[in-house]
Amino acid sequence: MATPMSAARFRDALKDEGLRVVEVGEWKTHNRNHVGPWGPVHGVMIHHTVTSGAEETVQMCYDGHSSLPGPLCHGVITKDGRVHLVGWGRANHAGAGDDDVLRAVIAEKALPYDNEANTDGNRHFYGFECENLGDGEDPWPAVQLDAIARAAAAVCRHHGWTERSVIGHLEWQPGKIDPRGFTMSSLRARVAERLK
Repeated sequence: MATPMSAARFRDALKDEGLRVVEVGEWKTHNRNHVGPWGPVHGVMIHHTVTSGAEETVQMCYDGHSSLPGPLCHGVITKDGRVHLVGWGRANHAGAGDDDVLRAVIAEKALPYDNEANTDGNRHFYGFECENLGDGEDPWPAVQLDAIARAAAAVCRHHGWTERSVIGHLEWQPGKIDPRGFTMSSLRARVAERLK
């Protein structure tokens, strides 16, 4: 079990990993803590946004939309490799997922197939939304893929986790396809390399 790091430590961990960080609005106090707890945290979840345009994507992840209030993650990784901090605390990114997957993440073992949605993921995961249309054709620039790996590694490094604590939304919640356009195994390999 891990206590979430402070907002300042999160920002500094990302910078220490060589990332360009942009602080958005009142991100340090922007959260959904009034609807439930955040923590203990057990891993990092990666998403794609189904949007294009950095400014619009960051604003949507900060504000949310009519059916899902923001923040929709902790950091938005745009195509230029910058990490925009949009919330700190409970965020609407993971939703309900599979308790067997959570147990595997905690144990840092191979993930089982996600066939249930019975566990609150917003409580237990750091979330990064990554700017991409998610259609399998929108490219993932090398600088963005590097930033995703660095962001995940920064969180893992702080908590002493391995790359097995990094999962995709598609590995957590049945019916989700994100992130689409690269494999989570390739991302975990990048994270493992950074953690060496």
